[in-house]
Parts: sequence; C-alpha cells; structure tokens
Amino acid sequence: MSDSPKTLLLVDGSSYLYRAYHALPDLRNGEGLPTGAIYGMINMLRKLRNDYPAEYSACVFDAKGKTFRDELYPAYKEHRPSMPEDLARQIEPIHEAVRALGWPIVVVDGVEADDVIGTLARQACEQGVRTVVSTGDKDLAQLVNNEVTLVNTMSGEVLDPAGVNNKFGVPPERIVDYLSLIGDAVDNVPGVPKVGPKTAVKWLTEHGTLDAIMANADSIKGVVGENLRNTLDWLPRRASWSPSRPTAI
Repeated sequence: MSDSPKTLLLVDGSSYLYRAYHALPDLRNGEGLPTGAIYGMINMLRKLRNDYPAEYSACVFDAKGKTFRDELYPAYKEHRPSMPEDLARQIEPIHEAVRALGWPIVVVDGVEADDVIGTLARQACEQGVRTVVSTGDKDLAQLVNNEVTLVNTMSGEVLDPAGVNNKFGVPPERIVDYLSLIGDAVDNVPGVPKVGPKTAVKWLTEHGTLDAIMANADSIKGVVGENLRNTLDWLPRRASWSPSRPTAI
C-alpha cells in the first residue's frame, strides 16, 4: 500500500466562469441562448482533472449577495460592473454541468469563494492531504506552503513557496502584509498611497512584518512615510479581513 499523501483539487469556480466567458466567442445554441462560458468551463475542468489527478475535488463559487466585507467596508468592489447578462444566464447551467462532471459544488452564504478555499486548504493540511488550488487570484498566494500549491491554467504558472517569493518578493506568509500596503484596485481596496510593490517589498525586507512597519512608521521619511502614518488606522482593519482568511464552513 502506498504511503504517499492524497490530494485535494480545489477550483476557484467564480474565477473560472469569468475566464471561460471572456476567452470564447459568442457561442449560442439553437434557441439563441449563450453557451460559451458553459463550453469553456467544461473543457477547462476536464483538462485540469487530467493534468492534476486527485482523490478529492471541489469547485467553489461565490454566493449571491453581500459578504461580511461589505459590512466592514461598504466601498468594497463597488466600482465593479454587474455580471454581464449573457454570463448570468449561464450560471445555473454551469452549476449543472459541473455537477454532471462529478465535481462537488461548494457555495457558502456571506463569504467569498476565496475564504472557503482557504478554509478547505487549511483543513486538508491538518489532515495530511496535499492541496492544489486552481485560480488566477493573487490573494490566494497567501495559502501556499509545502502542502498547498497554486496553478494558473491560463498562464501555466505553478506557485510553490519559492515561486511566490520569486513572483512577489515576499514569502506566502507575508502576502497579506504586502497586499495591505499596496492595496487592490480590482477590489477597490486602498493601501498606502504612493506605495507600490517595490516599496512594500523594501519595507517588509527591512522590518519583517506589517506590524513592525507600523511600529516604526515615524522613522520612515518622505511622502510615503507621511502617507503610511496617515493610514495606520486603516491598515490593521484591511489586513484582518484579507481574502482567503479561514472561515467556518
């Protein structure tokens, strides 16, 4: 009997369906209903399962409605356009197709797919199960460790701990600190004004953690130092609800 650990394959379904929708032309069935995202999703999941065989798997989607982040920060993602109608019409058929392919679907009200993926990956690690997460979301880089790997099927990128460090300049355990400093325009979440990846990496290399940077804010000179001091009240709040934080499911 083999003693090799089993593998859990997790798919960021919400990321996948948008990718499928934008990657394919405007495909429709005989009744004129859009089908491109359905077709793309099916092909992507088939290839993923072929490339990454696993004993366990799940496809995780965002739930409808607001999450706890909207309560804490009302401007969260407020600038994002609504889901295109042609994609919205394909959501239920996509769920049906995913189930038909044998993938369990996980949707948890009040939290995002990232949070559910983070929780499942954490639980798998505790049980000695390796995890492969398929996503294009940089926030999930914080999950990476010796037992959790990220794969981006669109770019072919595979991130282990060394890969995260090479890509971002910080290890996985500092990704939350890094993102808190630079902010995230995609989610309409501010960081420290005028602080980009290079400055964030420099500060984290010098001080080690976001807490240490904040503790030494008075020693950081120039406009960025002033901006840091002006955001000291915001930074802990931002870091505390970072996407993919473990949550009860």
